[in-house]
Amino acid sequence: MTTVIKISPNLEEFLKLPETEPACEYINKKIIQKLIPQGEHSRLQAKLCNLINQIVETPKIAYAFPDLRCTFGGASLLPDVAVFRWERISFLPSGRIVNRFEIYPDWAIEILSPEQSQTKVLAKLLACSPQGTELGWLVIPEEESILAVFPGQRVELYEGGNNWPILNGIELELTVETVFSWLSFS
Repeated sequence: MTTVIKISPNLEEFLKLPETEPACEYINKKIIQKLIPQGEHSRLQAKLCNLINQIVETPKIAYAFPDLRCTFGGASLLPDVAVFRWERISFLPSGRIVNRFEIYPDWAIEILSPEQSQTKVLAKLLACSPQGTELGWLVIPEEESILAVFPGQRVELYEGGNNWPILNGIELELTVETVFSWLSFS
């Protein structure tokens, strides 16, 4: 179950607070503590990041970050996977990546845990859409499906052998069966 810590008057106050374990997000003037990921969640998160980065990192198309704090549009979120197009990633003059991402992800992926509210997690993806996020996924392991969020907050359900929508410019095909087969080590 998602825990609401307190109502906070502003984002700046939230950003000054020390990080917690598990981490907190700031959405709609509320501080909400995330759940500690469990096995299926962690496996899907790692596989998605690794697969996406195998395709996009070397040609400098994009990069997938696990649990990266993204602060934008009056919110501070930690998508399970945040994918940024390469040209939107900020680097220091030394070439090192910046620590603070004060922009929306181009592709936000959330993996629903059994104790989470589907509505609250979907609301987080819907909040990203008007800020500029091009694609959102709500991966639902228990139902072996995803809800995809597109610009204009249009939501579509993908099940079975359907190819999942991918961020434009990334050559990747994934089906529901492929992704959920990752949960079995046999």
